[in-house]
Amino acid sequence: MLNHSDTKLRSLKLNRRNSILFAVLMLSLTAVALPVAAETTNPATVEWLNDGSNDGLELVTFFLFFVGYISMGAAFVFFMSERSNVAKEYRTTMTISALIVGIAAFHYYYMRGVYVDHQVVSVEYRYMDWIITVPLMALKFPSLVGKDAITDAKFAGLGFTGICFTGALIMIGFGYVGEAGLMDGYLALILGGVGWAMIMVATGLPFGLYDGLGVDNSKIKDELKWSTDALRTFILVGWIIYPLGYLFSPEVDIIDIGAKGELWMGIAYNIADMINKIGFGVVAWMGAKKATEALNA
Repeated sequence: MLNHSDTKLRSLKLNRRNSILFAVLMLSLTAVALPVAAETTNPATVEWLNDGSNDGLELVTFFLFFVGYISMGAAFVFFMSERSNVAKEYRTTMTISALIVGIAAFHYYYMRGVYVDHQVVSVEYRYMDWIITVPLMALKFPSLVGKDAITDAKFAGLGFTGICFTGALIMIGFGYVGEAGLMDGYLALILGGVGWAMIMVATGLPFGLYDGLGVDNSKIKDELKWSTDALRTFILVGWIIYPLGYLFSPEVDIIDIGAKGELWMGIAYNIADMINKIGFGVVAWMGAKKATEALNA
């Protein structure tokens, strides 16, 4: 048994280590962010961003790319610094949360660059990000609730993880072929929605609407139930923003408003990413912290 002084010393060492990690990550983030911020002082960039020919939508789009890049990077720092402050069984959840926003920050850096250099909202970089981060978001669910709460139930021969990964690939795959103009936009939207539905079949719906094929709610710790329902709410409600942005995609040709469509698509996607990727991680962290406190009580 550790005495009070040993516990206090251990806590001080842990806090010092977290402070060092936080400082290193913040310096790294700042080092990358400074040249990005400097771009806005370039006269050509300033002139283009201040052009009001599209009702300032270019400026809003650039601003959201920049905020998305910085906020994802800041979230990465936060989740990594908090990883040591949760019980061991929840550290995988924190690692996945950090990976999601870290990968997104990397892609946002390039999407912002493409937008500044070519005034194009990149579809390719966007889907490169999603094909990695969306399956990771689905994987975060079982890492939080624990393996005991995941059932052996099958759907089309697939277990919980298989359903979520397959659903994510279907959703992102058909979204891309629709936005790349390789398939009718309406058909791609419907088929992509099948993948979204598969994920909800596995994880369930919030508010007690549906427990989920792959989840036994009775085995989820009380401290995690709020976070579990919050994650389900993000999947059900938060992810709706993505098909709304999809409707404005120029290649999809569902809502045709010319050049403004690409900008509205980019704005919707950027807002959706910040809400869902960062919010997904925050509610998981809140549940992990609450469960850790209960374990230490």
